[in-house]
Formats: sequence, C-alpha cells, structure tokens
Amino acid sequence: MVDAQCILMIEDNADNADLATWMLEDAGYCVTTAQTAEEGLALLDKNPYKLVLMDISLPGMDGKQAIQLIRANEQQKHLPVIALTAHAILNERDAILASGADCIVTKPIDESLLLSRLEEMIAQAV
Repeated sequence: MVDAQCILMIEDNADNADLATWMLEDAGYCVTTAQTAEEGLALLDKNPYKLVLMDISLPGMDGKQAIQLIRANEQQKHLPVIALTAHAILNERDAILASGADCIVTKPIDESLLLSRLEEMIAQAV
C-alpha cells in the first residue's frame, strides 16, 4: 500500500516527470509516477493518494478523459487533480477545467506555483 501522503503523477515525458518528482520530493512529498492514463488509473484503483498531477497530452487516453473517469468513480471523485499542460490557450483551459480538473499549472512548471497549488488542494480535501 502506498503512503497516504503520496502524490500520483501521470506524465509521459520522463524529463518532466523527473523534474517535478525532484521538486515534490524536496518539499517532503513522496511521488509515484505513471506514464499513461491507463497505468495511472490502475494505480488509483489499488492505492490511496493525496492528489493527482495529470498531464493532459498523453499517449492513448488523454488527461481530460482520465480526469472524467476519476470524477465518475465514487471512491475517487473528490480526489484533488491538478492538470499539467503546455497548452495555455483559453479554449483548452476551459476544456481542461470542464473535464473536472481542480486547477491548471502550465509547463514549464513554476516550482513555487506548483507547491502552492498542491498545498491548497490538499488542505481543501481534508
């Protein structure tokens, strides 16, 4: 079983995943990573997480579809989800939020912004 303070990051780009993991681990969080939405959803079904960081552009199922499945799951529907995207255009932001993301952090990731949003989402979920 994963530690309840662990964050699930679903990110297919290894460099982005490594960078975000280092940021989060330096801040005291443990991080589990998945490279696809399908892999991440399977981990969510087996383990408790405090929050999900969801890349939007993923191979196969995209992040918006995965967020919709999280929101449709009775046990996971209140789990905080922060969307990570390099696509900051207004229509895309609206679609990401409409899928059920709690907030969006754009890439390249601003460490202080990510940690601030993460702490806000975890505090609200308690």
